[in-house]
Amino acid sequence: MKPVHHLKLLMLFMAAVLIVGSAPMHAQVATTSQINLWRQQIRRALFIPDPLPDPLPESYGTITAAPGVILEHVSYRTAYNLRVPADVYRPSNPPKGKMPALVVVNGHGADKSSWYSYYTGVLYARAGAVVVTYDPIGEGERNDDHKDFTGEHDKLIADPPSMPPRLGGLMVTDVMQAVSYLAQRPDVDPHRIAVLGFSMGSFISSLAGAADPRIHALLLVGGGDLDGPGGYWDSGHAVMCQAAPYKALNFLGDRPAALFTMSARRGSTFIINGTNDTVVDIPHHGPDFFEAMRQRVIALNGSDRGVFTTYFDPGASHRPSWVTHTAAEWLGSQLHFPNGPQDKIASLPAISIRNWAASVGAPLNASSSREDRDAGIQAIAADVPLMTTAQTDILSRPAWELVNQDFVYASWVERATAEAQSDPSKSGLAH
Repeated sequence: MKPVHHLKLLMLFMAAVLIVGSAPMHAQVATTSQINLWRQQIRRALFIPDPLPDPLPESYGTITAAPGVILEHVSYRTAYNLRVPADVYRPSNPPKGKMPALVVVNGHGADKSSWYSYYTGVLYARAGAVVVTYDPIGEGERNDDHKDFTGEHDKLIADPPSMPPRLGGLMVTDVMQAVSYLAQRPDVDPHRIAVLGFSMGSFISSLAGAADPRIHALLLVGGGDLDGPGGYWDSGHAVMCQAAPYKALNFLGDRPAALFTMSARRGSTFIINGTNDTVVDIPHHGPDFFEAMRQRVIALNGSDRGVFTTYFDPGASHRPSWVTHTAAEWLGSQLHFPNGPQDKIASLPAISIRNWAASVGAPLNASSSREDRDAGIQAIAADVPLMTTAQTDILSRPAWELVNQDFVYASWVERATAEAQSDPSKSGLAH
């Protein structure tokens, strides 16, 4: 064979390699068996208990959150035999039949005392839903010093190297256990449970929505723009809760397509982003990016059934906008809120969060007070009062001091480190 032929063959081979390397790694429609296998692999990669433990809920009493809305203080069990302090909002006069339910998954530094957590609780409880909002690990009553807005979980623990994926897996388990708790409640319809994730919570909710087929609807705000190797979610500064857990899922190949295909098989997903949201790099992950990702998901899913849809808020930045009419209308179409018909949601009165916060005395920090962030949100007006940490905490400080070893970040570090050192293959449930 002449040398030129060798050169041509080499060039053809290299071209074929480039084509294969640049194409989606999933060429065929994913079977149900493949979806189930991926879900099992996600649990193993992130040390999510399989099966999940019984949530074993505990109640600490109730208060009136707002006229017509009851706030229950509860906790439920999660991975590593830790407990999650949570607030549960429900209508004081429940409608007939079982109610839909929502799980609120907060962004970095936020917890159940954040304005949008309790605003969401009151708003959707008035619509006839049961709403769970809880403290992420390292915040509020899960913070070692009982402090809010600390980002304590971002403390990098590199040894053993499984610690960051374990932390991400704990956060996903927290969501799944909230679903378990709600599914056990006699007043909740287990087939009408939605998960709402903002910012960091959008990432964690993306993983939960892929791994847990019990979630009926998934609403991602300020995120959902899952990208490839070396992209935003791989290389961000939030190693413990985002970058390392996402890298642990490299076995999926085209991770965004695989994750959102798993989500499509369990139910619908809606993604809302501001066009000017630089926090999660939406200016580089705009409509074209999402449309390309959507087409890959449709190809892997075999149809557009359940595949995510999107909405871009013009001029908006990073904000928890699931209290808006756009979000509520979508949630209503999925959950069928019993208090008020679906076609009336668009006509409900609105209030800017700036004006609401001023009227009730709710503090907005420098970031939240920007017009393109929280302050500029046109929320559905729901007569939401200011709620203090004394109201949203499930325990008084002295009572918390007696049991905080079952809540806080330091306990997770101790238990997860011991488990990783003793048996790296072991699931996240301490025995």
